Amino acid sequence: MFIRFLRFLRQVWESFRFAWQALRSNLLRTTLSLLGVTIGIFAIITVFSIVDALNRSVRSAMSFIGEDVMYIQKFPWRFGDPTYPWWKYMARPTNTINEFKFLEKNLDNAEAVALITGKSQITVKYQSYSYTDTFLNGVSLDYIKITGFEVANGRYFTTAEIDNAREVCLVGDEVANNLFYNTDPVGKIIKVKGRPFAVIGVLKKEGSNIFGESSNDKRVIIPYGAFGKMYRIGFKGVDPLIALKGKKSDPGLFELEGEVTGLMRTKRSLKPFQEDNFALNRTELFTEFLNAIYFSLWIGGMIIGGFSILVGAFGIANIMFVSVKERTNLIGIQKSLGAKNYFILFQFLFEALLLSLVGGLFGLFLVYLISFIPLGSLELILSTENTIIGLGISSVVGMLAGVIPAYSAAIMDPVEAIRSK
Repeated sequence: MFIRFLRFLRQVWESFRFAWQALRSNLLRTTLSLLGVTIGIFAIITVFSIVDALNRSVRSAMSFIGEDVMYIQKFPWRFGDPTYPWWKYMARPTNTINEFKFLEKNLDNAEAVALITGKSQITVKYQSYSYTDTFLNGVSLDYIKITGFEVANGRYFTTAEIDNAREVCLVGDEVANNLFYNTDPVGKIIKVKGRPFAVIGVLKKEGSNIFGESSNDKRVIIPYGAFGKMYRIGFKGVDPLIALKGKKSDPGLFELEGEVTGLMRTKRSLKPFQEDNFALNRTELFTEFLNAIYFSLWIGGMIIGGFSILVGAFGIANIMFVSVKERTNLIGIQKSLGAKNYFILFQFLFEALLLSLVGGLFGLFLVYLISFIPLGSLELILSTENTIIGLGISSVVGMLAGVIPAYSAAIMDPVEAIRSK
C-alpha cells in the first residue's frame, strides 16, 4: 500500500513537471493568458486593502468616542435618514449637571459615567505666546475611562481637583509645542479666557487623521466645574454630554440602556404615556453605519475585479484547450505507455492552476508596490488575510478554468490521439 502511495505521489510530481515545462516553453502565451487574473486580483485586493485602511483610519480618528459607550443627547443618531425630524428633537431639554450626578450615584450597570462639555476655537496663552485653534473640554473624573486617551507627560486629574473645580489642565501635544516649544509644560501657567490654569499633564501625540484634524493634539482639558466658571452649562448655554461606559458582562449595553431609561424618566418626571425626551446613542450604531459603507465598497471591488477575473478565466480555459489540441499526439503516446487518466488530468489541471496562481502573485505584488505610495493619513497595507484571499481566488479560478480541458484530455482514446496531427 505504501509503495503504491509513493508511486502515486511520483506520478503527481511528474504531472507537475510536465505542466511547468509546458508553461516555460510558451512564455509569451503564458504571460498573455495570466494578465486577466493579474488585473482581477489586483483590483479586488486593492479595494480590500483600501477598505481595511479606511476602517483602521476612521476607527483611529473616532477613538475618542470610546468603545462600549452610550451617550445621552437630545438628538438620536440616524445616518442617511431623509425624514429625520430635527425640529422635534430641538425642543427637548438639555442635559444638566444634576442629571449627571444623579446617574453617577444611582447607576449599577455602568463602569464609568462622565460629563463632557466643549467649546471650539478657544485662544490659550502662555507669556507672549498664544494658540487660537484650541478645543476646550470641561470633563468629570471618569472622562479618561470613556475615551481611553493616554497622558504622555505628567498626570491626570485627582478627585479633589474635579470636585473643587481647581484651575488645572491637560494640554494636547500640538498646544504644548506651540506654547512651550522645547520647555517642559508641566507646572507652567497658561491663560484660558483670562483665567490662569496650571498644566499638570500633556496628552500623547496622535497626529492628523482621515478627517484632516487631530482628536486630542489640539485639546485643552479642564474640570467641568472650572469650565462652568467661564461658560454657562445647560439651559441657554453649552449643552453637556453625558457618556456611559458599559460593563463587559453587558454586551450590546441592553441592561445599561434599560436602567438609564428608567432613571432618566424618573429624574425628568415623565409620565408612563409620555415618550422619552432624550436619546441614548450607542457607538455600535456608528460602527454598523461604517460597516454598511465598507460592505458596499467590498461588493463594488468584487464586481469590478470579478469581471477581470472572469475574462482571465476564459483566457486560461481557451489556452488550455489549445494546449490540449497541440499535445494530443503526446497524450496518446503517454497513455499507450501506461499513463493513467489522473496522470493526464493532473498535467493540464496543474498547468491551469499554475497560470492562475502566477497571475494572482503578480497582482498581489502590484498591490504591495502601491502600498509604498504615500496617501496621507491613509496607510495601505497588504495584509496576510488579503494575501490568502487573493491566492485562494486565483486557485479557484485556475481549477475551474482548467477542469474541463483537463478532463477532455484525460478521457481521450490513446489510438485516436496518436493518429491525430
